[in-house]
Amino acid sequence: MSEVELIFLGTGGGRFVTITQKRWTGGIRFITDRINMHLDPGPGALIHSIEQGLDPQKINAVMVSHSHPDHYTDAEILIEAMTRGMTKKRGILVGPHSVLFGNDVCEAAISKYHQNMPEVVIEAKIGGEFNLADVRVNVTKAVHSDPDNVGFKFNFPSAGTIGYTSDTQLFDELPSFYTESRLLILCTMRPRNAPWKYHMSTEDAATIVKAVKPEAAIITHFGAKMIFSNPFGEASFIKQQTGVRTIAAVDGMRVKFGKEIRISTRGRAQSELSDFYPEA
Repeated sequence: MSEVELIFLGTGGGRFVTITQKRWTGGIRFITDRINMHLDPGPGALIHSIEQGLDPQKINAVMVSHSHPDHYTDAEILIEAMTRGMTKKRGILVGPHSVLFGNDVCEAAISKYHQNMPEVVIEAKIGGEFNLADVRVNVTKAVHSDPDNVGFKFNFPSAGTIGYTSDTQLFDELPSFYTESRLLILCTMRPRNAPWKYHMSTEDAATIVKAVKPEAAIITHFGAKMIFSNPFGEASFIKQQTGVRTIAAVDGMRVKFGKEIRISTRGRAQSELSDFYPEA
């Protein structure tokens, strides 16, 4: 079974973590033998890619879930890398209406100039489905202050399904969008007892994980309150409530997704994770 490698180039989110960089905000890289995709490339996506030995010119897909800076800021420079300095029409750009065209709340996040260079541009519409090489992607509903925000479900033919909620508040149908996910990645901005409209708290994440029952869950995209509340403790709470192995992501964390789901990391991430996850 071929593996998918995920590299967390940002585990922070929200205004204060973004402007202080208490956690990186560069999004997630997905790599297979056919896909090199960057999801939600917020501030630092380019720099941390290079620091982690990931050549941005090898990217062949850029995906943005919504038009907020902690999810899109580095998208244009990654498009420039993907298109060999804007010299070659190459790769795929995916984003919802707000990212590509703007809406009543948000301006377009990516210029027409940059949208003109990928070989394919896909507007991500809730309920839609498209392929990135051999990966089938389903567009899932999110409820957020950008009304066009979406999540994604990625079906890798050799490994199975990964769900990504993006920023969203909990709503009744949300777990149903991520059924069959072996790995579920939840943008969990807030800790227990600290709800915030349009965002997910630890209790919300536990509700989703309990309903979906993935093999493993990863919480990420932490706001300041979450960071100061100890994300590892919040992940432990989710595991206790659901029985599902739950990991609080750290910057630079690598996950191998194949027959097994395992942490495979090094350096700073290794030292941060080792006390909490002996398999790291």
